[in-house]
Amino acid sequence: MKDLRLGVAMCGVMICGAVLAGPSALGQMHKVAKPQQVVRAVGVYEWTGDMAKPTASRLIPVSLYINGKLEDAGIYLARPVPFALETGNVYELEKAGVGKGLLDLSYARRVQTADGEGRGAWLGYGSYKPPVAAKRGPVLRASKTLPVIVSSGDNSRPHFGKRGGTDSSPGDSTATESKPAEGGAPAGDPDRPTLKGHSAETGGGSAAPTTGASNQAGSQASNQASNDPADDPDRPTLKRRSPEEAKKAKVEAESQGDGAVEALNNDPNRPNLHYGKPAGSSTATELPKLVGTPADLRQMVAVSDAVDRDQHDFARPWVDGAERASVLAKMEEMARAKLAAYVDVAIPASPVAAAKSVAKKDARGKKAGHRSAAKAAVAPVVALLDTQLKGYTLSYGGAATYIFSAHTAGTGAALRYVTVVAQADDLGNIKPALQSVTDAAHLDRTPEMRFVDAVDAEASNRASLLFELRSQGSRQFALYRVIAAEAQLTFASGPIQ
Repeated sequence: MKDLRLGVAMCGVMICGAVLAGPSALGQMHKVAKPQQVVRAVGVYEWTGDMAKPTASRLIPVSLYINGKLEDAGIYLARPVPFALETGNVYELEKAGVGKGLLDLSYARRVQTADGEGRGAWLGYGSYKPPVAAKRGPVLRASKTLPVIVSSGDNSRPHFGKRGGTDSSPGDSTATESKPAEGGAPAGDPDRPTLKGHSAETGGGSAAPTTGASNQAGSQASNQASNDPADDPDRPTLKRRSPEEAKKAKVEAESQGDGAVEALNNDPNRPNLHYGKPAGSSTATELPKLVGTPADLRQMVAVSDAVDRDQHDFARPWVDGAERASVLAKMEEMARAKLAAYVDVAIPASPVAAAKSVAKKDARGKKAGHRSAAKAAVAPVVALLDTQLKGYTLSYGGAATYIFSAHTAGTGAALRYVTVVAQADDLGNIKPALQSVTDAAHLDRTPEMRFVDAVDAEASNRASLLFELRSQGSRQFALYRVIAAEAQLTFASGPIQ
């Protein structure tokens, strides 16, 4: 009973101490950071010819992640130009999350529809800039003069002395005092950094500011910096500006007005309407515009983010050629099965073929059964052309995801397109997550799924699959999230004619 009372008393003392410590002790245990505001635009950069010097190019806005949700970047805040296509926005061209260059937007145009009855989608045009090579840091070199270890009065104790065998200990009679050379640099070591004062305005000597003067100058600089206006951190933007540039723009804008209303009107980011030819409009004629969907069209994901983020490579390299061949065989088997099912349902048989089928079903006996089995065994294998197989790891430690696409030979209804997305489970089995089949004669009913790339549309270090849905006279783009061998449509842009 005594031990129990002692334990209760000790617990009471501990609780009392925590209460007496006040909220300061409890507040140090948890800190809530301000959530980061993510503004991230995704587009598709299309060009023909050489990427460094394209013959024609354009940027198609797809999605804009703002306020925690995905918006259509082609129409969001189109006043008059969409927010994602403002002049000066910089897009980084990526391949599976790795940067391959920059696209500096010069202007945006709204194209005319094919029927000429209305205004079409917004497109951006800009100049391509190759990726900047990482700057190499300075080469570290050893000092020419190494430190010398000399003995002091106590021979049993090592001592670091000055250059030239000098000793700082007052008791050593052998220590010699070394004076610095003229100009303030210590003698002996040319590589040793020194602090030199500025020369005075009057007289030839050098004068260093006193401690009080330096503190006064520092306080004046801090007061001036605190009084200067800065950019609103909560204002969404896709433009990257250094703090100095943002500060200068704000100061110049507010210096032109005396009141708050004039300061808002002098916002450097506010679009102005004026007569005449706008400055910099000559670039509209210099940049060739891409029209239509030519055969040599090439595509790449473009991402614009106001924050510089670390790159995340979503590509999954193959272990060896045998692994790729095994995965390719499984994906082709899924594609052929999907094509066979699509032929039976979507393409009706001719009257002659239907009559033969009825005659075969009416026949009974072992001979008819053997003939059917023999015909099934020698059925021709559908040839798949322009096969493409890519592997990705869409998240840290996630399962392998494979995208396969191909088409058959022929024209019209005989020309069929197939796309299969599959994901591996914990046992290594590949399961289909998304399958699509259509033919050239029915694109208005079922569009062709053309895979573009994997992209992190939300800055969450988790990639989505970006597809182009190409129909007969229009096309649009869609983002799919694949988890546990199930594909979910998370976003679809408006149609582009």
